[in-house]
Parts: sequence; C-alpha cells; structure tokens
Amino acid sequence: MRYSVSEEIDKGSFVGNIAKDLGLEPLALAEHGVRIVSRGRTQLFALNPRSGSLVTAGRIDREELCAQSTRCLENFNILLEDKLTIYSVEVEITDVNDNAPLFGAEELELKISETTTPGFRIPLKSAHDADVGENTLQKYELNPNDHFSLDVRIGADGNKYPELVLEHALNREEEAVHHLVLMALDGGDPVRSGTSRIRVMVLDVNDNAPVFTQPEYHVTVPENMPVGTRILTVTATDADEGYNAQVAYFQEKNPGKSSEVFELKSASGDITIIKSLDYEDAKFHEIDIEAHDGPGLLTRTKVTVTVLDVNDNAPEFYMTTATSSISEDSPPGTIVALFNVHDRDSGQNAFITCSLPDNLPFKLERSVDNYHRLVTTRALDREQFSFYNITVTAKDGGNPSLSTDVHVVLQVADINDNPPTFLHTSYSAYIPENNPRGASIISVMAHDPDSDNNAHVTYSLTEYTLQGAPLSSYISINSDTGVLYALCSFDYEQFRELQLWVTAQDSGNPPLSSNVSLSLFVLDQNDNTPEILYPALPTDGSTGVELAPRSAEPGYLVTKVVAVDRDSGQNAWLSYRLLKASEPGLFAVGLHTGEVRTVRALLDRDALKQSLVVAVQDHGQPPLSATVTLTVAVADSIPDVLADLGSLEPSVDPDASDITLYLVVAVAAVSCLFLTFVIMLVALRLRRWHTSRLLQASGGGLAGVPASHFVGVDGVRAFLQTYSQEVSFTADSRKSHLIFPQPNYADTLISQESCEKKDFLSAPQSLLEDKGEETFPQVNSLHNILLSYH
Repeated sequence: MRYSVSEEIDKGSFVGNIAKDLGLEPLALAEHGVRIVSRGRTQLFALNPRSGSLVTAGRIDREELCAQSTRCLENFNILLEDKLTIYSVEVEITDVNDNAPLFGAEELELKISETTTPGFRIPLKSAHDADVGENTLQKYELNPNDHFSLDVRIGADGNKYPELVLEHALNREEEAVHHLVLMALDGGDPVRSGTSRIRVMVLDVNDNAPVFTQPEYHVTVPENMPVGTRILTVTATDADEGYNAQVAYFQEKNPGKSSEVFELKSASGDITIIKSLDYEDAKFHEIDIEAHDGPGLLTRTKVTVTVLDVNDNAPEFYMTTATSSISEDSPPGTIVALFNVHDRDSGQNAFITCSLPDNLPFKLERSVDNYHRLVTTRALDREQFSFYNITVTAKDGGNPSLSTDVHVVLQVADINDNPPTFLHTSYSAYIPENNPRGASIISVMAHDPDSDNNAHVTYSLTEYTLQGAPLSSYISINSDTGVLYALCSFDYEQFRELQLWVTAQDSGNPPLSSNVSLSLFVLDQNDNTPEILYPALPTDGSTGVELAPRSAEPGYLVTKVVAVDRDSGQNAWLSYRLLKASEPGLFAVGLHTGEVRTVRALLDRDALKQSLVVAVQDHGQPPLSATVTLTVAVADSIPDVLADLGSLEPSVDPDASDITLYLVVAVAAVSCLFLTFVIMLVALRLRRWHTSRLLQASGGGLAGVPASHFVGVDGVRAFLQTYSQEVSFTADSRKSHLIFPQPNYADTLISQESCEKKDFLSAPQSLLEDKGEETFPQVNSLHNILLSYH
C-alpha cells in the first residue's frame, strides 16, 4: 500500500484509508487487532480507530528524515493479529518550501590586485538550501555595480557555484573597496532568498591564485577506521612568490555532519578522522576545501569520502507475538511465534538466515519483509517433553558472520491421553490363614505419565460373588494408595486361592483406566490336629482290641494306625511313634506307616492283654498330635481268648462275683454267635452265583463316601489282607469287651460312620473265584461284645 503526504502538516492529518484498502469496516480494525509495527523507530503515523484512516502522529520534517534525497519514503508494516498477517506500507513525504537559501558566511571579504585584467573570475561561497526540487536554490543575483558581474557555474554534481567576474579594470586609487550584495533565490512559492555581503579590497600585484592538484578528490574509507587516522592530503600550488605564494587550507563550514567527523590541517592539507564513522548513519561525506594564498586569493575543491560497510552489526530480533503454552494435541502447522529480523548492515552483510536446532518438532516459515513464523511440524507429546526452550539463531552473511540468538520458552499443556499403567502385568500375593481382620495383603501401584488430575489414580476391585458372598466382604482396597486389606480371617481348608481384578482409573475427562490380575494364595497354617481313622473309637467309649497269635514271628503285622491331617504340605506330614506300652520291647510302630508289628516272638510269660498308646504327630510349627490306645490280645484263636480270659485272676474288687457272672454269660453268647456266623458262611458258599451282584451293590454303596474318609488304598491293602479270621478284644481298668468283627475290604477303607450304620451280616463276602481259592472275610477288629467284670 502506497500513500503520499506533505511535510509540516498538522498532527492527525489524513494520509490514507487503511480500512478500505484492507477490505475491512472501520470499526472492525480493533476486532482484528490491526496495529502498526516498526523496527524501533519513532512512530510518524497512527491509526484512527473510528474512521479506519492512517493519520500523522506528529510534525514531519522531510529534511530531518531524508536530507537531500530526491524522494523521501517511510516504510512500516501493518499487522492483523487475529490472522497474523503482515502488510507493507510505503508513505512518500513530499517537500514544501520551508527553508530559505543560506550562505556559510554572512560577510565575505575578497582581495584583488589592481593589476587584475577584466574577465578574472573569483569563486564565491555558495548558498545551501535544505529543500529539494523546485524549492531548492535556483539562481544567484548580484547588486548592480560598475566593475563586477555575476556568473553561475553548474558543477558536475548539479550544484550552482557563483563566481564574481571582473568586468572593468580596477584602480585602487579611485576606489579601494567595493561593497557588493550576493543574493540566492529558490524556486518555491513564495520565493525565499538569502544574502551575503561581499567586500572587495583592491590590492597590488598578487595576480595568481592557488591551484589544486585535482579539481575533485575521492577517497574510500571503511567504517571501522580508527579515530585519528589520516585519510587524505590535499595540495594546492601558487605561481606567485613569497608571501603571495603562501597557501593555507580551510574547510568550508556547510550545514551537516561532515565538519564534525573530519578535520583539515590548515598548514599541511591533511584530512583526519575525529569521530567514528558509521555506514548506517551516512554512506558518504562531502568536504568543501578552500586554498588561500598570502594576499587572500583562493581556489576551491571538493573531497568526497565514501564509507564502506563492514559487518559490525549483528541481526536484531523484533518479537511481534508469541504464545507461552500449546496443547499437546495441537495439529502440525500451529503458529507458535511471529517475529521480524533486521540487520543494519548492507549487501551481503545484511543477508540473514534463520535456523533452529535439529530434532525439534518446529520449523521456520519466511514471510514478507524478513518476518518469520515459528510453527509445529508434528504432534507434541507432553509426557516426552513437557516444555521446549527453543533457540532461534539469526546469522548474517558477513565475513566473519555475526549471529544473534533468541529463546522462546514453550510449555506443552497436558491432555488425558495415557491410561494408568501397573508396574507388573500380573500380581501374586500370599496371606496365611487365620489372619487378623484388617491385615494388609499387598500394595499395587499404577503410574500415569499425565499431570495434575489426569495423573490422579484411584483403585477399585472388580466385584463378583465368592461362595455366595460378594468379594467386597472378603477383600477391600484403599482407593488412594492401592493397598489391599483382608476383611475376614481366611481358612485354607475353605478355599486356597482367589482371583482378583484390580482397576486403576485416572481423574481425566473422560477418565482412562486399566486392569491387572491379582492371584491371592492362602497359606496353610498348622491349625488341624491329626485325625485317626483307624482304629475308630467306639461310640460307647470303649477301646478296640486287636488279636496277635502267640505263634507270631518277629515283624508280624498286628494292626495299622491310619490317620489323616486336613492341613497340607509339611503340616500334613504324619509320623507315628509308640508313646507307651505295657510290655516295652514287644511291639514297635512304623514311623511313617503306622504299622504295629511284633519286635520279638511272643512268649508264654507275656500277658494276655497288651496296652499300647500310639501318638500321631504332624510336622507343623508348632507340631500338633493325637493319640490312640490299642489293646492287643495275645491268643491263637477266639476260644483261646475266652479260655485265657477265664483263667485270669479274679479281681480283688468287692464286686468280683458280679463280674464273673457277667463274664460267663458273655462267653456263652460269644460261642453262640460264632457258631451262627460259621453256619452263615457255609450257606453263603452255596450262593456263589450271587457274589458278583453283591459286589456291585457293595461298590455302589461306597460311591457316596467322602474322599476325605479314605486313606492310602495301596498302602492299607497289604495291612488289611493280613487280617483273616482274627479276633480283637477291648479292655480297660474295669471293663473288657469281646467284639465281633465288621467286614472290611482290601481295596477300600470305609469311614467310621458307614461302619457304624451296617450290621455284621449285611455286608457281602469277597470270594476269590479266579484260582478256585476260598477266603474268609477279613476282620479288622471286634466290637460291641464285651465281657465285663466288676
């Protein structure tokens, strides 16, 4: 956009309609954030927000801005902040005739020899007009006189130089001094003028003026030349002799800065630098020099000093706008900053390249008038980099080059794009049974790389039903810390393992979550004493009786103590030991098998009734144990048992007669029952064809027995097969019982309850038919028939 305005107009004067040229309504300028952007210079123009016009911000002096330049242009930029768009504006400042021509000296004294011939020319001091074009100096005029006329010479630079021409010979005796008035006029309207009074003194003889070796001098100087350096020596010679040939040099005082930068030595003509040069302030300087001889004749020359640019200015940044925070989900191409870079040098020294460090998700886009945009090149990730300290480097093309850095600090704002992550893919925890309520089990932790609420994690358990009760009645979790607590005391025998799902959820919007599996194992404690399955204690409190024949060899298997422990592992490992025996050294108990065997052969002197106390102990810490008392009757057969019982010494108790009576009755009953038993066995042999059906019925009856009531089928089989046609007795301090055996099978040890519910004759007999061999029922113990004596 280009506009034109005259200098010296009032503040607020109209320059151009910016709103119209931008295609906007006047009142919309503020909404779009339209403003003037310049590089640190004084604002000469402003925007009128109501009219949308560009107006002057104050008085404008074209001569101050552009000096003698033919065209005076002021450049700046217009920024639309909402679109971050830059427009270039150029305003031409036109000249008005506000400066009159001025002479360097208001009075000038000339000396001229009376011998000077007509036509002699004397250069006069020229006038200077700060205006340009038609408003600058146009002509000179000399007041009318009889001896002198005025001639104007046009120099190579286009300037007008007045010369005083002698028209008629002078006669000092007639007129020693001539007073003249030189007037300089410009071409403005109205015309402005300046005057200089000239006094011409007529001298004798000196008829030669100094002559410079060159009509004009040119010298080139770099701007970093040190102060005090001699850059040039001007020389003028005079053909006269003596005093008339003595030449002195003078610098003409013209308006401008050249007289402040250089110094001319009057005697030698040396020109030295007295003030640092700056290419950016003035690219060349003109020095007008006069050479005077002794009597006062002079000649003039001009020295043009061209200043060469050196790379002494680093690029300068002007940050127009910049954002301090950007969301991590911003799309590529998002503008982060808009800035301008300028170098006050010229040529290659002012050629600027901007760059960014490698491996950053940003790039620079060049706009008009050295404006650059800093934009993103890809999506950002706050979890990888939460902020960026972006260094933008501007480097010029000088040698050596200069550079400037600017730092843009950009924070990356978080969004909830990461779910919580557990430290492990799954967890395992162990808790001993019988734990106290509220005991801490395990702590799980999830990490969320987001920030603030997006990283605040809460924990919960996935609810389900366990043995008819909700999981929350067994386990709870602290929603803030992730610590799991037991709400009840666990029983290893009830359940041994729990499968849980722990959920970690953040507080973002929307929230994100993740799950992890947790296996909770209940550790067994030694809280169950061994349970003795065999021999089973009678319900009436009596003690079982086992039979050992007197002919038994050492190592004979008398019976086997069978026990189980509801615990597991080491807590369920059982060991057997003989705690007490009425005849030490006669019987021994297998440490791991529980088998009661004879240690030596039975002797006649050994007592009929042997009492053994067997202890069963587990390997827990501390160990638990149980005991069982066995009564072993030493006899070869049941009649021998009865005979031996009859030969027992009567009791010294006062009630011995009653006990004897009871014993006789019991022996008789036992004999009858035994005879009946033998008859039934013979009858059963006649029904061999019915054996298979009875065996199937027996197998079906065992199907419903709980597995916990069976112990070591393979280990017990050998023990049970040795029990054929054996009779067991029970005895204690006051009572003795003769017990008929209940059938058991080599393959299965039936529970105590099933044995108690079936009578002696209801069970099927095992008949071995494969090899034609017959076997009697295997008897483990005798129950419910007792011989009491008081």
